[in-house]
Amino acid sequence: MADRQLQLQAFGRLLDIMDDLREKCPWDRKQTLQTLRHLTIEETYELGDAILDNDLNEVKKELGDLLLHIVFYAKIGSETDSFDIADVCNEICDKLIHRHPHIYSDTVVKDEEEVKQNWEKLKLKEGKKSVLEGVPRSLPALVKASRIQDKAKGVGFDWEEPSQVWDKVQEELAELQDEVQSGDKDRMESEFGDVLFSMINYARFLDINPEDALERTNKKFIKRFQYLESKAGALGKPLSEMTLAEMDVFWNEAKKL
Repeated sequence: MADRQLQLQAFGRLLDIMDDLREKCPWDRKQTLQTLRHLTIEETYELGDAILDNDLNEVKKELGDLLLHIVFYAKIGSETDSFDIADVCNEICDKLIHRHPHIYSDTVVKDEEEVKQNWEKLKLKEGKKSVLEGVPRSLPALVKASRIQDKAKGVGFDWEEPSQVWDKVQEELAELQDEVQSGDKDRMESEFGDVLFSMINYARFLDINPEDALERTNKKFIKRFQYLESKAGALGKPLSEMTLAEMDVFWNEAKKL
């Protein structure tokens, strides 16, 4: 209980500071929901980077930045009597209680998958017309595809075996190659999208997060390419003047590292 008191005191301290900033700081006074939006998105990605790096100290800092934004939005909402931080907290508390009848009611579930299915069914009962309504329109396409597939799975629309999904990947690759041969750019793009969507589906069946997997490859490429640049710099030779064979020597060295 002592820890909970300390947590509540710390949260209250943040609320007090937010009040001060909104009243006394010219920059903070000027902000609106709209001006903060892109900054919140940036902070979310910075938190994602810290999580991928498994830098727990940085995770703590980035969580603080995100929490500040939540408090900031609530403060702005309170100024027009639209909502305040208590409304925000109570809204999510009520939702969590309603969406977890296996905890707060007498519903019985056997595993995590059944919890997710119940979650989607409850959302439809709350007035949602489609299970896909919960997927934000502005999500990056790769993340959006993952969420769409998760939502569809929640109501039973899914493949049964990984092998079926892999067969679908092969089918989509063949269709892409057919369109490449035809040279129709629009149809090529459409089939390429189908290949990516099916690969994301396959990743889900392998219990791999495709966003994390791609970012891991991005980081790997950056590290190896920067090693190549440093070696070229040590030779006093710009990359643009090196042959692919010369660059490949350093690339392979980077892979071994």
